Parts: sequence; structure tokens; C-alpha cells
Amino acid sequence: MSVVSYQLNGDIGVIRLNNPPVNVLSHALRSGILEAVTQAQNDASLALVLICEGRTFIAGADISEFGKPPMLPSLSELLIVIEASQKPIIAAIHGTALGGGLETALACHYRCALLGAQVGLPEVKLGLLPGAGGTQRVPRLAGVKAALDLMTTGAPIAAAKALSIGLIDKVVEGDLLSGAVAFATEVVAQGAELKRVRDLEVDKAGTSTEFFAEYRATLNKRFRGQEAPHRIVECIEAALNTPFDEGLKEERRLFVECMQSSQSAALRHMFFAERMSSKIKGLPKDTPLKDIKRVGIIGSGLMGGGIAMNFVNVGIPVTLLDISQEALQRGKDLVAKNYAMTVSKGKLTATLAAQRQAMITGTTDYHDLADMDLVIEAVFENLDIKKQVFAKLDNVCKQGAILATNTSYQDVNLIAQATSRPQDVIGLHFFSPANVMRLLEIVRGEETSDEVLASSMAIAKSIKKVPALSRVCYGFIGNRMLRHYAREAQLCLLEGSTPQDIDAVMQKFGMAMGPFAVGDLAGIDIGYKAREGLTDEQKGDVRTYCIADALYEMGRLGQKTGSGYYQYDPKTRQRNVDPVVLEVIEAQAHKRGVVRKEITDDTILQRLTFALINECFKILEEGIAQRPSDIDVVYAFGYGFPAYRGGPMFYADSIGLDKIYQSICEFANTYGAEFWQPAALLKQLVEQGKTLTQWANS
Repeated sequence: MSVVSYQLNGDIGVIRLNNPPVNVLSHALRSGILEAVTQAQNDASLALVLICEGRTFIAGADISEFGKPPMLPSLSELLIVIEASQKPIIAAIHGTALGGGLETALACHYRCALLGAQVGLPEVKLGLLPGAGGTQRVPRLAGVKAALDLMTTGAPIAAAKALSIGLIDKVVEGDLLSGAVAFATEVVAQGAELKRVRDLEVDKAGTSTEFFAEYRATLNKRFRGQEAPHRIVECIEAALNTPFDEGLKEERRLFVECMQSSQSAALRHMFFAERMSSKIKGLPKDTPLKDIKRVGIIGSGLMGGGIAMNFVNVGIPVTLLDISQEALQRGKDLVAKNYAMTVSKGKLTATLAAQRQAMITGTTDYHDLADMDLVIEAVFENLDIKKQVFAKLDNVCKQGAILATNTSYQDVNLIAQATSRPQDVIGLHFFSPANVMRLLEIVRGEETSDEVLASSMAIAKSIKKVPALSRVCYGFIGNRMLRHYAREAQLCLLEGSTPQDIDAVMQKFGMAMGPFAVGDLAGIDIGYKAREGLTDEQKGDVRTYCIADALYEMGRLGQKTGSGYYQYDPKTRQRNVDPVVLEVIEAQAHKRGVVRKEITDDTILQRLTFALINECFKILEEGIAQRPSDIDVVYAFGYGFPAYRGGPMFYADSIGLDKIYQSICEFANTYGAEFWQPAALLKQLVEQGKTLTQWANS
């Protein structure tokens, strides 16, 4: 069946696109549109309507064609034909018109949309820019500032907003085809004017040199290290200062530059990695799913309350359990504060916020969890306490309920053994703040059933999380990696660096925050208390935590006490260097017999990132993670690793496994083999001359 059909509806020609599931601009679709537009030039139609079947308008380019030899017609060539049509073409939009989909609509002479439709140019999220005239047409319709905002954020906007800034001409109510045909008939009745966007002038008001300088400075803060947003600004400047065709040439040049960049390759990798992470190897596609209509959460603190918000946000009521009414009230107050903040930013109405909070019921009685379909434990990170909780759940919860632990480190198998139904127990590791962070580590116990596993993946998607599967080990994927990253940060500190130098290196690399700024934000007491439950052997070398312990013992717990690795302004929370910390570092170095000396930025970067990467290989060889890209998803979505580096595993392949292996061997000689034993899988791949990608696909 053809993905494009054409027929006359009276004197209006209707071009229907049907390329499931989201009408991507594949070669077949482009060819079909070209043929239909060409045919219509010589028939009895007076105007044309371009409309899509299914749940959405054209949702973008066919990303599977990226990197392959081009097949004609290209999208740019097709849009020239659409715009040059001698009969007005009206794009009829429903669902989403994204990327090349919106660019196709912009090449039409008019655009109408259902009220619930959205339009956007998300190419920047793949390290790209709109490459089929979007950077030249949007500023001509919507103005420079609106065009910059739309393209540099990549965020879609609603039809009403698109109408207000001039991107679309009409919002249609009721049946889209009827409304679009009626609009086309109006256009014909008014003279069938061909409103070609290319013929419009860009409004130059407010577009001074200072405006662009300020906008670039804002981009540097919001998208630190990313190249594509700045290339978009260059394209908009070309639209402002050159004829349309010259602007198209500049757009094409910069698009190719972005397409060939390492950043775009990394972001495209992350695009596919995110979609792959929810697929479980060996899990039958017909595995039945449990229906999750009611959720119980144990622990109403910051984590429990944040988890609750995820469910009520999608209409699933939550019963929140804690040890006392006072504790419950504190938890509800935290939830209310979070919602109030969202309302103050204009992202949610006060009415909707109140409705969602009303879906959270508090209790101190475990029996109120009897009818829950899913119960998530979010209590203190102590194995004995968690086992006690699960023993109680085993007694009160209905058969078939999913019993989940939000543990960050503890053994899910041991927790499951506290019940008579280990097949129903799973780890659902949310990240703080749970109502914001997108990652959800799903931890598969030895006896977790396929049904529970498949249902947990479905739950993650329903609450808009990015799931990644892990087997059981201490810290699972993310926190296990973090220990080695933190180890090297602490050792670099002891051996000669400073918190601000190390944080600066990692921020320049692209991390949202450096390790010590993160430590102060989370609280130095968190790590200290976690170590309290470990043996000396489990804690490891005292050099890897002695500075942190010394700060804890001084009462310097981070932002919550106004001082940690840094000093904080009590009013603004501004971070400042504190000479006292250097005294602590030097005292600990002297006590441990460490002679401090300067450490270069390159060495800091390699020690921290290569420690991560080496542990990633061990996680893979042990089967803790399913695939390298899952590890990239965990560290990018949960730990702030820059997506434009592609995650630790993609980054490793991009700089060369042989270089990493050689550096790790050198580090073993310089800094101690106890910290730097190359992973067996890394050594194997280097000896075989294979990349991680080749290994994963073999």
C-alpha cells in the first residue's frame, strides 16, 4: 500500500500521508508527496490540503537514514517544489509537527491545526539544526527572538502559541479534514493568494549586536559546551542579513558541519540508547502486564513524597504510609511546596496542583495497603529495616501485588527473602529529586518474575521515566560506578588538587556540577552514614574518604550547614572557596604520608572518567548491565554525564579503547595497582582490536 494517496474533494485536492506509526519523512513519503503535488498542478483542483492519517502529523525526519547515501528527492528539494506550487497548499496539523514535519508545513502556503496540536523544531537535541529551511522561514513568520527560543530549546509549543506568533494561520475545531477543506475553500474564495514564506522580510526590530551577544551568553549558561545552539544563532543571523537563498546555503553548510560533529554522533547515540533501554533481552513480547491502579509508598520523606508525585501526576492515586501523623504532615508539606514551586513557574495551575495533592492519602496503618497493586518502600537505607518492612508487606498485601524497594545499594535478593513471594519483589531505584529526575533503575532480583519485570518497565514509561535494567550488585549500575569516580576525586584532592580545580575540570567537560559541589548539595553526612554500616574492608582505603570524614566531624555537612567543601552565603547559597578546607586536606595528606604536588587538568579528567569507564567494563563482563548503551543511559540521565559526550561507554569508544587501556596500566604503576586493575573485558577488546559497538553487536 502506498504511504501517500491523492484525490479530489470537490475542487480541493487532498494529499493524505499514511506512514505509521508517526509519518516520518522516509524516502517513500517524500517521493509520494512530490508525485502528488506534481500531479495536482495539472488537474481540476483549485487548492490542496496536506493531511496525515494516524495519531500525528509528520513527526520529523527518518533518523534511520542519517549517515546513509542520500536518496532523492531530499527534503529540501521537496520543499522547494511544495513552495513553488501554483496552487495554494494548506498543511492540516494534528498531533505533533516536529522537525522536518514543521519545515514541510512552513513550505506550504497556509497552515491550520487542531487546538491540541503541537509544533516544534527539536533538532538541537540531536546536536543538529533545522536543515530544510526552518532557520530561514521561522524568523520570517515569528520574529527573531521567538525563532531562537523555539530552535535552541527544541521544546514544542501548543497550537494556540503557534497561532499567536504567526507560525500557523488558523486553529480548527472539530474534524480536521472538514475544517482544512473549509479553510482551503476560503483561501480560494479570497483569490488563492500564494503566501510564500520565502518572500517575507525578517523584522529587524530589537536585533542589535548587543541582542545577539546577550543571547549567546545565555546559551553558554544554559547549554554549556554544546555547539548546535550557537550554529542556530548563526543561521538566524543569516536570515536577518542575507537573501533567502543565501540563508539556505548557510543553513545547509552549518547543518552538515553539525551532522559530522562528534556531539551530534553522541546525541544521536543517546536518542537510540534511550529507546533501547526499555527492551529486556529474552523477555517474551507477550508477557502479561499487571494493571496498576493504586500505589502505596512507605516513607513520606523527600524521596517518598517525590515518588508519590510521579504517580498522581498521571492520575494514579497514592496511599502514603509513615510512622506518625507528624511525619506524614511533614511529607505532605514537602509535596505541597514542590507543587507550589511548579505553579509559581507557570507550569501547572493551582487547581490542578490541588487536585493532584488530593489524590495522596496518608496512613500509619500497614493494613491500608492491602489492596494496593504496587507498593514502593522508600525508608532509611538500612537492610534490616527494609527486611522488616517487606515482612509486614508480605502479611498485608494482596497476592500478585508488586513489592518494590527504592534502595540505592542494598541487596534486592536479601530483601526478597524476607517475603514468601520473592517473584513479586523488584528494585525501583528512583533518583533524587524523584519528581524531577528522569532515570529509573529497575533492579532484577534472582527470582523476579517476567510479569513483574515487564510491568515495571511499563510503569516507568507511564510515569515518564527512562528505565534501565540492572542485575543485583552493591550500588547496581550507577552508584557502583559513582564510587570509583568519587574515589579518584578524593585521591586527586589528597594528592595535590583542590575542590574548585577538580569541579572546574569536570564542569568544563560538561558535567552539570563537579563532584564536590554535588557532595555539598547532597550532604557529606550521606556518605558518612552509608560507610558506618560497612566493614573496614568494604570501606576500602582510608585515603579515599578521610577528607570527607574530617569535614563531617567538623560539622561541615555541605549546603545544609552552610559549609562543606565550600563556604556558602546564608542568603544566596553562593559557593565560595574556604581556606579552612585546604588546611584540612593538607593535614590529612600529612597524616597519611602523602606528598602533595600539582596535578594537571588532563590528568584529573582522565583519572575520574577512566575510573568510571573501567568499572563500566566490569559491570558489562559480570552481566549487571544488558548492554553498553544502558550504562550510558544510567549515567547521562541519573548522574549528569553530558549527553553530548554520549555517556561513558560511547565516550570510551570515541577516544579509543587502546588509549584508555594504556592509561589505566600507567595509572596502576603511578597511583597503585589496588585502584587501577584493567577490566578483563577492556583488555580482551583491545587485544582483539574491537570496539565496544562491535562487541555489543556480535
